[in-house]
Amino acid sequence: MHENPRNMTQGQFSFLPPLTDDQIKLQMAYAIKQGWALSVEYTDDPHPRNTYWEMWCQPMFDTKDPAAVMTEVTECRKVYGNMYIRVNAFDNSRWRESVAMSFIVNRPKYEPGLALSRTEGPGRTIQYRVHSYATDKPKGERYK
Repeated sequence: MHENPRNMTQGQFSFLPPLTDDQIKLQMAYAIKQGWALSVEYTDDPHPRNTYWEMWCQPMFDTKDPAAVMTEVTECRKVYGNMYIRVNAFDNSRWRESVAMSFIVNRPKYEPGLALSRTEGPGRTIQYRVHSYATDKPKGERYK
């Protein structure tokens, strides 16, 4: 297995130490104040191009209490505690209609990381490929 001293960096706050539950609730409160809908997702394949993670529950469009969203995060951690879990905040205002904020709220104990491979092609072109070490194992066995 490959050792990687760094955490996977995706979304906001990914270069900071893990957020505490109180800090997570503050970010949720900010998103709710902006009128954004919150959702909780999880995955065992954190490749940067894997933008579609599994939904834990339906997006919470009408939730006004960060504690309700935190309850869903806590329940997701109980089931998928050794995977990546993130919270997304969806801004449905006209002309935006996209994710306005996304941050990881749970990581596996061991993060195998990514590898960058380089291939030289015709005409001196260089192609790069990012490979997630996690996908070397089958789905469901990646973080045991």
